[in-house]
Amino acid sequence: MNDLNLTDRDRPLRIHLIGVAGSGMSGLALLLLGMGHRVSGSDKVTSAETERMQRLGLIFSSPPTAEAVSGADVVVYSSAIRPENPAYAAAVAAGIPVIRRAECLAAILHTKKGIVVSGTHGKTTTSSMVAHALREAALQPSHYVGAEIPVLGANAKWSEDGEWMVAEGDESDGTLALYRPACSIILNIEAEHLDHYKDLDEIKAVFATLVKQTSGPVVYCKECAVATEVASKSAQPVSYGWSGADYTAAEIRELRGATAFTVVKNGEMLGDVELGIPGRHNVLNALAAIATADQLGADFRLVSRALNTFAGAKRRFETKYLSSRVRIVDDYGHHPTELAATLQTARSLKPGRVVVLFQPHRYTRTQALADDFGKVLQAADHVFVTDVYPASEPPIPGISGDTIVQAAKKLGCDHVVSLPSLATAHHTVGNFLEPGDLLITLGAGNVHEAGTKIAQHLKVLEEIIGQAPRTDIDAKLYEPMRRHTTMLVGGPAQYWIEPHSFEAFAAVVNCCRERGIAMRVVGRGSNLLVRDGGIRGAVIHPTGGAFTECRAEDGKIIAGAGVRLKKLASVAQAAGIGGFEWMEGIPGNVGGALRMNAGAMGTETFDQVVSVTFLDEDGEIRTRSREAIVSNYRDVPELRRNFALQAVFEGKPDTAEAIQGRWDASRAKRRASQPVAASAGCIFKNPTEVPAGKLVDELGLKGSGEGKARVSEVHGNFIVNGGGATASDVLAMIERIKASARETRGIELETEVKVLGEDDFTF
Repeated sequence: MNDLNLTDRDRPLRIHLIGVAGSGMSGLALLLLGMGHRVSGSDKVTSAETERMQRLGLIFSSPPTAEAVSGADVVVYSSAIRPENPAYAAAVAAGIPVIRRAECLAAILHTKKGIVVSGTHGKTTTSSMVAHALREAALQPSHYVGAEIPVLGANAKWSEDGEWMVAEGDESDGTLALYRPACSIILNIEAEHLDHYKDLDEIKAVFATLVKQTSGPVVYCKECAVATEVASKSAQPVSYGWSGADYTAAEIRELRGATAFTVVKNGEMLGDVELGIPGRHNVLNALAAIATADQLGADFRLVSRALNTFAGAKRRFETKYLSSRVRIVDDYGHHPTELAATLQTARSLKPGRVVVLFQPHRYTRTQALADDFGKVLQAADHVFVTDVYPASEPPIPGISGDTIVQAAKKLGCDHVVSLPSLATAHHTVGNFLEPGDLLITLGAGNVHEAGTKIAQHLKVLEEIIGQAPRTDIDAKLYEPMRRHTTMLVGGPAQYWIEPHSFEAFAAVVNCCRERGIAMRVVGRGSNLLVRDGGIRGAVIHPTGGAFTECRAEDGKIIAGAGVRLKKLASVAQAAGIGGFEWMEGIPGNVGGALRMNAGAMGTETFDQVVSVTFLDEDGEIRTRSREAIVSNYRDVPELRRNFALQAVFEGKPDTAEAIQGRWDASRAKRRASQPVAASAGCIFKNPTEVPAGKLVDELGLKGSGEGKARVSEVHGNFIVNGGGATASDVLAMIERIKASARETRGIELETEVKVLGEDDFTF
């Protein structure tokens, strides 16, 4: 590439980039387009970035093809590209020069006075700071960094007028030795990328080559002994650090979300800086940028002003969500040293708890540094570790995310737990969060996707519950419905909301209706089967306050929708009101009993209803008498559209002895005829031909099962959870019974249990 003239505007080159959608390759495309070359690119995916580059002149194609490289002067490829890639193979066959990304960057860098930012950690943040500082100091630099930088506008930009170019140098594959910059920055040097290097000495040799090939100052961190060893051999070494260096920081003040300090150069104060991002490690990064800018003659006042407006890089302690309840941060850190710095920064914000979702990056790194990861992660309050993001590596037998968990446990750390599947990790993590928490999604893979989902859904949940006073409502994301169904199965509720007053309930319902959010009201879940994929939308569980009030008054019982039927029967018994004894064995609550017109021992709920208070479709709370409400067998049409908030019931005055006698008889009958194991009550409505339980018995299906679900031996109309059953197990058993009844007896069974939710996770 060095033989090709990149600066001759009269002879623009035709350059094709394979893998152009990646952050490193897209930066090259932006630089080459800015230089006036004819640039094409291909990738197996399209993205917002490829669309943006097309508007700037990129000729893009997907997927890569042999035709895409036709007529190219040179083809550039990323490290992810394999020889069998059609575009790569075609270029080789045609004799077109094929070069690596770093070779192309080196060629571009050599057309300017290059500033290479290198090191095991902090390159993207520091190179961004340097570029921003020099730009604000009117030096008009070009830049190439490894992530999207909001304050810079893009990860790369070509400046025709400026003589300097800031570039992030990658040490992972030895290509750092390709650069011959006018200035180098060495942040730190650690044993990393041991899939490529034999040991730390090999890594030091690459950095030593960079130092030797740097024509001007080499700025290095004195806090890193290895960086000091390598960089101090430079002809123009410039150090920064906490003490004993050319540039130091004094009077460091950690503010909420920012850091203030005083810069001292060789014992003399340069001035104050208020850095727009938190973390002591970022103070060191800022010192590197300050030292570099100062060496290049930039005005310190302008540099300080630039750092004050620096908001960080994407995925570098990036705040994705912030409310009075929870903060969600995403960070690219994937090495123990980076994790330690990130957790220290998190602590500086003084959250209630620091919760981490960590995705290890590469099997080789996980294998080599598992013990170090285990030590560092102890600094968090709770850590979930997913399986390894492989990048381009094949799996290593016995190495997984759990390798790090076990390393932590050997150190006596029990708050680091395994959560292998990233696809559903957000459900567990989001449900775990409490007010005051700081959640960090941590890793160089795609762990940020989990944080993004949690942030999106938290925003909606905050909007919903913000309609009512906080004392009147509680809420959680992704609440497992197995905690709220008597069958003990079911996936998560996307938004679990517990209003404690009628007004809060109305506010939640009206908010959901206005926003088009699906709603379900759930009580004790006694007649409910939730599918394994959970319930999309809001699940409202009225509880506490007026919903659990139950009292006797003027010979009647007034009960909120959240009152358990057994409690209602107990209150009636204590008041000497009979007729409610049948309720003692019904596991549900008043709201569900009204909605389903539940019944037992020849009595139905609406046989005893005097009036019901509703939240109607129009958002108003109204009370209607029994005569105005139509009720059918296991169905009340009015409650398909409206919500029951409270009901008034009536019974008959009776003696305590008579009531207790009927109570005991009901209990004895229930114990003799119903299973003790977890169930959803009667599964099927009784067909006209024969009771459902008897039919199942006659079909010979008692005791039969699917997975961990089985038909009760006690009553054929009950399917019980034998321990660890899934909703899929229960549904398979239901379908098996229905098919047998249809084929053997010609009877179409209809479920009495309500089946809600989705089979697969969709939120």
